[in-house]
Amino acid sequence: MSDDVRKDYSADNIQILEGLEAVRKRPAMYIGDVGVKGLHHLVYEVVDNSIDEAMAGYCDTIKVIINEGNSITVEDNGRGIPTAMHTKEQKSALEVVMTVLHAGGKFDKDTYKVSGGLHGVGVSCVNALSTHLSAIVHRDGKIHQQEYSIGKPLYDVKEIGVSDKTGTIVTFQPDASIFDNTEYNYETLSARMRELAFLNKGITIHIEDRREDAQDEDGKFPSQIFHSDGGLKEFAQYLDRNREPLIQDVIHIDGEKDGIPVEVALVYNTSYTENIQAYVNNINTYEGGTHLSGFRMGLTRTLKKYAEDSGMLAKEKIEIAGDDFREGLTAVVSVKVAEPQFEGQTKTKLGNREVQAPVSQAVSEMLTNYLEEHPNDAKKIVEKVILAARARNAARKAREMVQRKNVMSGSGLPGKLADCSEKDPAQCEIYLVEGDSAGGTAKQGRDRHFQAIMPLRGKILNVEKAMQHKIFENEEIKNIYTALGVRVGTEEDPKALNMEKLRYHKVIIMCDADVDGSHIETLILTFFFRYMKELIEHGYIYIATPPLYLVKKGSKSDYAWDNAQRDRLIEQMRGNAPASSVSVQRYKGLGEMNAEQLWDTTMSPENRTLRQVTIENAAECDQIFSMLMGDDVPPRREFIEKHAKYANIDA
Repeated sequence: MSDDVRKDYSADNIQILEGLEAVRKRPAMYIGDVGVKGLHHLVYEVVDNSIDEAMAGYCDTIKVIINEGNSITVEDNGRGIPTAMHTKEQKSALEVVMTVLHAGGKFDKDTYKVSGGLHGVGVSCVNALSTHLSAIVHRDGKIHQQEYSIGKPLYDVKEIGVSDKTGTIVTFQPDASIFDNTEYNYETLSARMRELAFLNKGITIHIEDRREDAQDEDGKFPSQIFHSDGGLKEFAQYLDRNREPLIQDVIHIDGEKDGIPVEVALVYNTSYTENIQAYVNNINTYEGGTHLSGFRMGLTRTLKKYAEDSGMLAKEKIEIAGDDFREGLTAVVSVKVAEPQFEGQTKTKLGNREVQAPVSQAVSEMLTNYLEEHPNDAKKIVEKVILAARARNAARKAREMVQRKNVMSGSGLPGKLADCSEKDPAQCEIYLVEGDSAGGTAKQGRDRHFQAIMPLRGKILNVEKAMQHKIFENEEIKNIYTALGVRVGTEEDPKALNMEKLRYHKVIIMCDADVDGSHIETLILTFFFRYMKELIEHGYIYIATPPLYLVKKGSKSDYAWDNAQRDRLIEQMRGNAPASSVSVQRYKGLGEMNAEQLWDTTMSPENRTLRQVTIENAAECDQIFSMLMGDDVPPRREFIEKHAKYANIDA
């Protein structure tokens, strides 16, 4: 494709596939859901248009601003959306892009070779789900603007000034009647912007939170600037920064195979977990796909050949499996595909068969060269692989013991489990409760029809720092596996879950509202993230929120879940009476509540508040769990100090 063709980006490059209709009726079909995830997805869709301009070589700076009132502004210095008359529609191309579903330059191969986002659904979908949207375009020496309400133009595109720069500025206000919550999370957005900066080296992304309550003590707004010249090489270092490296170098390749741009960066550490992040056109394909299969094939084939040729496997009597080559591996795989075909429930699994071989070949060539040039690192990697194979063999024996115990004990359910009578998993929920005392109270207060209780003794094993066979030998973890009914794993995939056997579709973690309770909660979540991630991805994991306070005056009492709510209750109850007339009890443990109180506040579906655990950004989740539960103390201390104001810490 010639530069002349690519630069000729005009109104007629905007192609229309179908009209904008059912977005407001069925928003989840277009943005995933109407919760927090869908709300943030609106921002990503607008930013993706700017990233497309950057990938095409016409934009190097993007600004994202959270405004007061939770509106969002996205500004870039790209070519600007065409504003001239669209031949077919007989209206401005800007209006077509903003109001017609599946309209955009990304359907024209002469405009964008590859693109991300929802492939043309993006900005018009954002417009439809916003009470107000403003689009300002700097292009051809002029400034044009059009505003919309719920996707409908308020006036024709008009010229509002002159300009010597180019670019597009989009500001939108999400519709509160559509979304459950319209408050943006700065950390969530900044994590995605950081990710995009790594994936598109050379571009600069600014993000700023201009909401009044976001200001610090000096009156400064939170802001960050993300820029990466090293791309995925720096991304892999960032993901691995809280782990002890096995090799010092990041193995990296950036090129084109069979017409497909492929960039891969990988590094080995001393941990027992595998962390591979795969992207297609900047979209995180956490369900994998052909590019991930190609990466694994190339890695396994090359390392296995080197290990065999080196003679290091000669003394080993155990078979080396694919998983063994990926223990302690952190890798980022990014491919650019002109027409990606996605599969899977969430459309995040790449199906293009032509991608697998080029990625496999690229990885194989990269690794072969590195291993030949770095024999000491190669030896460390192979020794790590052999250790992983031994541990996997021990883990298999531990799994067999769990399975055998299940068969020998009839139902196989742990003795501590108080099961429910309902047999439909969709109607059943299980509470994982900290301690036998609170477990006993929960058993008394529950609804036996659909609520099961599983008390956990003390703090479960920190799986972040344990070898696989130690995890399967741990009594509390074995009890969780058997209570849930999922298979422990297979020889081919030790972490595979048989979701068909799952006995509960709500797994609720219920811990004390203190520091120890938070630690236990984090230990359990680490286990689920590392060994039962499918449960999180299906939305089956929840966290219970017991109250912090009981506020009482005479026979009148109420509960508070935070300090502000407590203070409001005190003021309401005391009226004109002295403050001493109101008593406040701080619940430090679930055991301090009786069965009726625990049911009313934390277990009754009518009154309780459950927080669903989701994975917004897999790469960010991985490094946070590694930082919180790993061996490296300084980053954990820094994280705790930064977020201390959000924590409930007992005096």
